[in-house]
Amino acid sequence: MRQIVLDTETTGLEPSDGHRIIEIGCVELVNRKFTGNHYHQYLQPDREIDEGAIEVHGITNEFLADKPRFVDVVDEFLEFIEGAELVIHNAPFDVGFLDHELNLLDSSKGKLSDYCTVLDTLVLARQMHPGQRNSLDALCKRYDIDNSHRELHGALLDSEILADVYLRMTGGQTSLTLGRQNAANQQTAETTIRRISSNRQPLKVIKASEQEAEAHLKKLESLNNAIWNQQEG
Repeated sequence: MRQIVLDTETTGLEPSDGHRIIEIGCVELVNRKFTGNHYHQYLQPDREIDEGAIEVHGITNEFLADKPRFVDVVDEFLEFIEGAELVIHNAPFDVGFLDHELNLLDSSKGKLSDYCTVLDTLVLARQMHPGQRNSLDALCKRYDIDNSHRELHGALLDSEILADVYLRMTGGQTSLTLGRQNAANQQTAETTIRRISSNRQPLKVIKASEQEAEAHLKKLESLNNAIWNQQEG
């Protein structure tokens, strides 16, 4: 199964207010293993970023001035996610923004649901941990995942952290750290079994002495008298 763990950063909270996507980050899992393939793109939104949003992700208008627009990368993005299951935390937010971006283009592009399915890890977390905090930071703490390097939100970093959380939540491998190292080296993590040679020296058997054997029998007799005979009486 191919899954794409996805996150976005935006100029604000509501696409209906004209806010746009400014960063897309995706990492690929195949059969619950990190492949090393990812998609990452900053975008020029053609509008100002809300100050509150900048405080969250740290991306400025000046930084995005020379970045491509969504229309310039949409085909590459859709090709990357097509046919996969998207894994998103609080999916309505990201899906709403992506559908808004697609709607601003040629109507033939359709909606995100025309290209892939979506799994919302926030819904999953609420089912597994009702009545508890289920933000990404809270889940990292609950599943003992180190996110100390996450001073600001970032789409690619958050998608990598979410991949760790998702695998831990659903009973998969406990960390992607080893998976990332193996993907970089194009290696697969394997369990090594050490077998003992059949030519090894036999184990030394130490038998009880006569005194030890006699003491053992006396102990059994005392237990017999103290417990079993008493129960029969």
